[in-house]
Amino acid sequence: MQKFLIERHIAGVEKWGPDQLKAVARKWNSVLRDMGSQIQWIQSFVIPGKIVCIYLAEDEQLIREHARQGGFPCNQITRIENGMDPTTGAA
Repeated sequence: MQKFLIERHIAGVEKWGPDQLKAVARKWNSVLRDMGSQIQWIQSFVIPGKIVCIYLAEDEQLIREHARQGGFPCNQITRIENGMDPTTGAA
């Protein structure tokens, strides 16, 4: 599977409370269960005006289909080519 960064532009999302975020996470999980093992949500971050997500998926179309079925935006998809973290420099 490939790793993707997804931007979901949602005005005012940074003001959402725990209940709203919980409801969205439940919806995303529900759609993912129905779609099978070819797509996986790893993590999301709420920043002003958007939610930025990391997903594993076979291709971009699965990510777009997840958004379509869930009724939420998918404004930009970028395939992650490589990664590093603090341990990268220690090797």
